[in-house]
Amino acid sequence: MNYAEVIGDPIAHSKSPVIHGFWLAALGIKGSYRATRVEADGLGTFFADRAADPDWRGCNVTIPHKETALDHVPDPGDVRGSIGAINTVFRSDDGTLVGTNTDAAGFYAPLADTDLAGGHAVVVGSGGAARAVLFALSRMGIGAVTLMARNPLKGAGLLAKFGLKGDVVDFAAPLPPVDLVVNTSPLGMKGQPPLVLDLDPLPEHAIVYDIVYAPLETRLLAAARMRELATIDGLEMLIGQAAAAFGLFFGAEPPRDRDDELRARLTA
Repeated sequence: MNYAEVIGDPIAHSKSPVIHGFWLAALGIKGSYRATRVEADGLGTFFADRAADPDWRGCNVTIPHKETALDHVPDPGDVRGSIGAINTVFRSDDGTLVGTNTDAAGFYAPLADTDLAGGHAVVVGSGGAARAVLFALSRMGIGAVTLMARNPLKGAGLLAKFGLKGDVVDFAAPLPPVDLVVNTSPLGMKGQPPLVLDLDPLPEHAIVYDIVYAPLETRLLAAARMRELATIDGLEMLIGQAAAAFGLFFGAEPPRDRDDELRARLTA
């Protein structure tokens, strides 16, 4: 039976098996989707083993492998040169593995009706997810980005890579009065320290977007709601990127008209 999976370390928190399992059942597709813990030094062996398994349709890639997975799978779309990180590996029609990125589209989807052209955003983090977010923001015409990163040289390099104006600050810096705040870091995730930001400088129209989904109600989102700011939780991006990956794995479009039912299941 065909199967796909999500890999990362840690991975027990992942909701991807629930999402893909829901869609497989809804469409009556015979297949499965599971979570597999893969350590950094096991990536090469993992992909070699899966490439030899004809039932394997692909995998989603999460923390901390989004950048290093590029070293182990073909990259015909030059994701390395554009985003610089992958979150999806799938088996092509000729049987070869292909790395791609559906995070950028998943991040963008809930902002599609928001005009951020010329605006100012804060992005927290500088890992693989941040790369997808910065790529999307550059395509949306964002005016400037303040990047919160532990490594200022890496942060400056990311802004330059995506042609973004802005600056790099550390995590203790106060927020400027921006239009959008996006947390792409693991801070706030179950088992990680919380992300503590003073949201007082944000204007009333600001949007706070946290891609963490375990827990779904992070300290950052709770603080934003206390200020009655617009919020976007991690399930929005998770479901959006999963939908694109599902089509690559199983050759069918997921039933997005049942998103409310899926969210209810994920938050039960």
